[in-house]
Amino acid sequence: MSVLALLLALVFSCSALNAQSVTVIVDKSGSGNFTNVQQAIDWVPANNNRWIRIHVKAGTYTEKVTVPANKPYILLEGGSRARTIIQSSGHGSVVGTSTFTVSADNFVASRITFQNTYNKLILRDEDAVPDASMERAPAFMIYGDKASFYGCGFVSLQDTLSDMQGRHYFNRCYIEGAVDFIWGSGQSIYEGCAIYSRNAGTTNFITAQGRDSPNDNSGFVFKYCTVNGDDTTFLGRVYRAYSRVVFFKSTLGSHVAPRGWFAWNFKGQEDLTTYVEEGCSGPGAKKSKRVKWMKTLGPAKLIKLVSTRKYINTDRWIEAQPRPS
Repeated sequence: MSVLALLLALVFSCSALNAQSVTVIVDKSGSGNFTNVQQAIDWVPANNNRWIRIHVKAGTYTEKVTVPANKPYILLEGGSRARTIIQSSGHGSVVGTSTFTVSADNFVASRITFQNTYNKLILRDEDAVPDASMERAPAFMIYGDKASFYGCGFVSLQDTLSDMQGRHYFNRCYIEGAVDFIWGSGQSIYEGCAIYSRNAGTTNFITAQGRDSPNDNSGFVFKYCTVNGDDTTFLGRVYRAYSRVVFFKSTLGSHVAPRGWFAWNFKGQEDLTTYVEEGCSGPGAKKSKRVKWMKTLGPAKLIKLVSTRKYINTDRWIEAQPRPS
């Protein structure tokens, strides 16, 4: 029996549902089970119901990776976000261009940077390309429910982190971009994350959240985060009529635009949105020039959004997932 066949047998011999059953190694030098990440994903059995740890050794892996909907219960683990990088250069549209796409439920990633290198070509530095224009170039796209990320990096300029749908938890991650670089209709909490707005010669927006009805549970909550950058940035622009974003007890740097928020194509409908800043500090947290339609929530409504347990984790799915070692 081959080594991989033996590992596959171990997956199904594990008696406890959702127990971590096996670890496989990705090493581009050839000393692991696989030399690229997609090979490891392809090896995971369809409709898998056991946690499988895929450890990606230090290195830069240039590839597009897709986790299909029928491959849940994957823990993807790197050495550190500075040393383990997955990158590609897809651009021009959302579908099919992301470096890493997850459609499966129950996904965990830790200590890896997901990067789209296309937009690096137009930054104002030694690598700049004259007359190049910024395009959509997602680094990560998530459609699955119950996904958590620990110490990961997400780097591009436009549409960096495409938080499309489902419940997601981001802990101490680094997210970098310029335009709508955290966007979509996810129901997500970002806790202790560092957000950086890059100078790309355009008007910058951190979020473009896509809540489209008062009954839609989606929204982005940033708690205990830091916002910095090298260019002026709005905290968000209205991407759908009921867009919802909360910054809670976060530190906002001097590059945050005094108005804070931008109505975009929804001028006259701003009262439908839920844009909240509560308990924030730093030079960018001054509210004297903020838009008049920014909301203030009462304690009960606020806690329903900023509490991880109440907003995204009512069924304790985060505790049920394996934590990175």
